[in-house]
Amino acid sequence: MSRGDKSKYTDKQERKADHIAEGYEKRGVSEPEAVRRAWATVNKDDGGGKAPGGSGRGKDTGHPAAHEGGEKGGKAAASRPAAERSASARKAAATRKRNEAAASHS
Repeated sequence: MSRGDKSKYTDKQERKADHIAEGYEKRGVSEPEAVRRAWATVNKDDGGGKAPGGSGRGKDTGHPAAHEGGEKGGKAAASRPAAERSASARKAAATRKRNEAAASHS
């Protein structure tokens, strides 16, 4: 399998990469970079390309890259005082409101 050859990936892995790439493109990442990141994520999740084999259900991938974010957030927030968390929430709400107003003008 030459570099960049996707023939050994399953249909599910290809769909997964397409979906991840779409998400990156929605957030403003260029198409080639989005595709590169998407395949890197699929490789991280599934351990690279695999030829489908056997009958019945496939092996569960576990989707490790999809679960990384939640592990860190709770501890950091819990160690901050309530007033600081509240100020941060107000700032975030103001930013969302400002961004929404800017998006509706264009």
